[in-house]
Parts: sequence; C-alpha cells; structure tokens
Amino acid sequence: MNRRNIHVGLCGWGDHESLYPPGTRDRDKLSAYASHFPLVEVDSSFYAILPQKNYENWVRQTPDAFRFVIKPYQAITGHQRSGQTEDFEAVCRRFAESIQPVVSAGKLKALLFQYPPWFDCTKEHVQYIQQCLRLFTRYPVAVEFRHQSWFTERFREKTLDFLREHGAVHVVCDEPQAGLGCVPIVPEITQPKLSLIRFHGRNASGWRDTGQAWRDVRYLYNYSGQELQEWIPRIEQLASQAEEVCILFNNNSGGHAAGNAKALMQLFGIQPVGLHPQQLDLFSTFETTIEEEDSDL
Repeated sequence: MNRRNIHVGLCGWGDHESLYPPGTRDRDKLSAYASHFPLVEVDSSFYAILPQKNYENWVRQTPDAFRFVIKPYQAITGHQRSGQTEDFEAVCRRFAESIQPVVSAGKLKALLFQYPPWFDCTKEHVQYIQQCLRLFTRYPVAVEFRHQSWFTERFREKTLDFLREHGAVHVVCDEPQAGLGCVPIVPEITQPKLSLIRFHGRNASGWRDTGQAWRDVRYLYNYSGQELQEWIPRIEQLASQAEEVCILFNNNSGGHAAGNAKALMQLFGIQPVGLHPQQLDLFSTFETTIEEEDSDL
C-alpha cells in the first residue's frame, strides 16, 4: 500500500486551538493550519453562499499542495424545508460561481453533498440527488447520507451502485449508531479516484440532542488509540482500491479533532509534504499521543 495516497485533515480551521500559538489572530489561522495538514473541510459555505474574495484569500493563504473539501449551500442539499424562493438551478449557479477561485487554483478536492438526517431512501430523494449531480458534473462530488435507510439490507448495494453509475464518491462515516438519523460504517469505493472518510465521534446521547447547545455536545468525543487502530485495515483496504483516501475529523466540540487526526497520521507514519515550513517544528508537539494511548491498552 502506498501511504502517500492517504491525506488527513479537519473540518474547519477556526476551532482547533491546540494548533495555534497563543494570540494567533483568526485571519492567520488557516495559514498556520496549513503547516499541520494538507486538507480542510469548508463548513461556512453551508450556511451562506460566500463571496469569491473569501475563497481568493484562502487560496493565497495556503501552499500549492493544499486542498479544500467544500460543502454546498444548505438550500442545495435539501436542508431548507421552507422559505426558499429562489430557483434551484439559480442557487446552484451562484454557489458554483462563488467557489471558482478554488477551482481555478486547482485546490478543490471535492464538493461534499451531505444530505439531512430526514432525507431517507425514496424515489423522490433519489431524483433530487440526480438533479444535484447533473448540475455539478464538472466537479468531483462526494455524497454523505445521514439516514439509515440508504444502507439497509434492501438498499445498500443499490445505493452504492447508484453512486458508481453517477461517478460520485461515497462518504464513509464513523458516527454514533443512534436511531434512523445515522449510518453504519460502509467501507466501500464508488469512485476509483477518491475515497472520503469522516470521523464524527461516537457520542450517542449528544448525537440525538436537538437543544440550543447541540453544537457543544453532538461532536464531543475523543477517539481512543484502540478505536483509531481498528480503522487501519479499513483504510488500508480503501487505499488499495482508490487512487487517494482523504480523511476528515469532525469531532470538534471538545477540541479533540486535531489530536485524533495527528494520532492517526502517526499510526500510518504519514508526514505530509508541501505544507508551510513551520509544520516540521509543530508536528513534534503531538509525537507522544499514540505512545500515551498505547500504554493504557
């Protein structure tokens, strides 16, 4: 297995204080982040169609080898169940126009279409996804389901075949098994160029929390060394089948994502190349993570 085709990053760059020296300004965090990881997920694009200048700044702040996974605006992935008056295709065009600085710079790894927990496996929803894929055919698209019905015994293979037929990347998820609004681990390849894995944590009670503080608890989880080691054969399998495996840690609520990502990189002996120079010095701050975890196994 060529471990150079495994890339690890985080969801967002603003919440990972362990990565930054005290006093780091918000506007400098992405540049500092890019000294640790070669990949990041942009989540702010889900909440609004951002101006191109945002993406232009992010392109300038990151090295040539850096890549972005960008979430489409929420109206595109069916999260806005009311109040949407603009024509759907017009919204898609505006979003596509907004990300062009990243596309032009060659830094777009994929668009992450994460569908809502109530988006179950029905003919209507299959057609909705087909429309999305048709409108974004020129971009690499990854699809993440959050309703269990897509991977029941009845629909699992049909779901994977559907993604293969449309050239879409199946997003492999590690998340709590807490009712219908979650999916099991399905380590399968549907697009030979890319496999995308997202670690959401395993906080079952927090996953179901819909209160005002849901952001503080849903992704509150710290993976143990053993839990990360359990992923080694799955990742090796995916890396042997796809040209590239990208892994994103989303367990940000308690600040554990960065340490867990570094620990997984250690397990594979991954030392990213093409990052900002200071990365070599900062990498050493996480060297003991696995050793300390292993002593408790």
